[in-house]
Amino acid sequence: MTTKNELLGAAEDSSQSNMDQNWINRLSKSNDFFHEQTSLKEEDPYWLSYYRTLISSDILHKDVLPYSQEQLSLEELKRIIPVEVIIFTKDSKEIIQNLMRGFLALHMHEDDEQCLLINIANSKFRDVSVSMMESLAVGPQVGFIEEIDTNINLIRKRLPVPELLAIEMKVGELSKTNVAVIYMDGIADPENVNTVVQRINDVQYDHIQDSAYLSSMIEDNTNSLFPQSISTERVDRVAAGLTEGKIIIAVDGSPNLVIVPITLFEAFIAMEDYSYSWIIGNFFRLLRYVALYLSTIVSPMYVAIMTYHYELIPAPLLETLVGSRASVPFPPFLEAFFLEIMIEMVKEAGIRLPYKIGQSLGVVGGIVIGQAVVEAGLTSNVLLILVGLGTLASYTAPIYKFSNTIRFIKFPVIILAQWFGLFGVFLGHQFIYFHLLRLTSLGRPYLSMFPIRTTSFQDLWFRLPFSKQQENPSTLRPQKKRKATGNRENPEPVNDFYE
Repeated sequence: MTTKNELLGAAEDSSQSNMDQNWINRLSKSNDFFHEQTSLKEEDPYWLSYYRTLISSDILHKDVLPYSQEQLSLEELKRIIPVEVIIFTKDSKEIIQNLMRGFLALHMHEDDEQCLLINIANSKFRDVSVSMMESLAVGPQVGFIEEIDTNINLIRKRLPVPELLAIEMKVGELSKTNVAVIYMDGIADPENVNTVVQRINDVQYDHIQDSAYLSSMIEDNTNSLFPQSISTERVDRVAAGLTEGKIIIAVDGSPNLVIVPITLFEAFIAMEDYSYSWIIGNFFRLLRYVALYLSTIVSPMYVAIMTYHYELIPAPLLETLVGSRASVPFPPFLEAFFLEIMIEMVKEAGIRLPYKIGQSLGVVGGIVIGQAVVEAGLTSNVLLILVGLGTLASYTAPIYKFSNTIRFIKFPVIILAQWFGLFGVFLGHQFIYFHLLRLTSLGRPYLSMFPIRTTSFQDLWFRLPFSKQQENPSTLRPQKKRKATGNRENPEPVNDFYE
């Protein structure tokens, strides 16, 4: 009579057999995975399986393929192939794990379970650069470069699992630019993946030179000032987004990868927040909320109050303000507008000049020109302080494109403040708020405030301890709802993970 243990053993053997037969089909879903024969001749027995983005083509062609032209067994090949690490195995799990690390699987026949795993991982790239636009004081410094295969390699190093899939395509009528849509199978919503692929396939443009071209073409509202995708150079930000169910778009020739869908509050999140305790991380995140709000309201409030609402200023402060504007021949509107434009010109010139010259220009130009403007009586020293404060506050945004939006929207609010006073400031911010309510990113709510979801309090508006971040963001509609959190030995830890 068949026992329960025998049945379980038979089921496990059957499951293992199915896994052995299906791992090639499973990995073949990704376009950068190759499973091919070494020759078109039927008498040549060897089959090769590898990820193109993880291997060194030089090692493959110089040290492996020449020996695969001979009729040798796997044991003989293991002895003569001049590669240091060669593993003989038939364990499908071991095969998958090593393929993710840049190994080559060599089979005698396509259906053979046994194979040689040969380490031909690509370790020679153009130097991987430090992220220039998202620099951190604490945390990983590695950033993407212009080679799409290298960028996918960096992602696979972070997430060495077969669920990480890449769909490759060519975009651009003339440029034929390589584009990869990267996502985690089993976590990302298939509807999001299909939407991204469909929108990219619908793009009709002669040349795609950068990921910014593509992101602006596939956004839900191309006329909005607010970016509906995150452009990042950071590998850790991309890896974190993938584990939550986001979609990544990599474009050959661009060091910036695009993350979709996003919410407004993700523009306030810096990866450095996770290198500190959750309390310190929340302090810095709250500081960015306050700073970016101040950057949009400081100059408009000055124009509104100095033009219409003197009575709101305390008497001691009013005397100081009137004294600072005594020799200024312009109304507050022209004064503020002129100073804001001057700051933007200094900033733009600093970017366009060579790095060291631009850095010097930003410091020296800001000090010298600002002092000269005040001494010439073209603006008040109080406004100079306020504009400087607003400019510094706008640079606290971790996402560069978002800081550009913040710096731009204060100009129409300044105009409304000149026309309607404080009501104009209120009107401008209400218009922005209603616009954000209507905005979507890949069909998902951009503001992510209504309806209020518990996941928004785990790691969006604020960041809870890692042990409390138990769910992926519900706005992404991930297939995997819960994260793998907690300590196996202590399921209900008192502190972040340990007692």
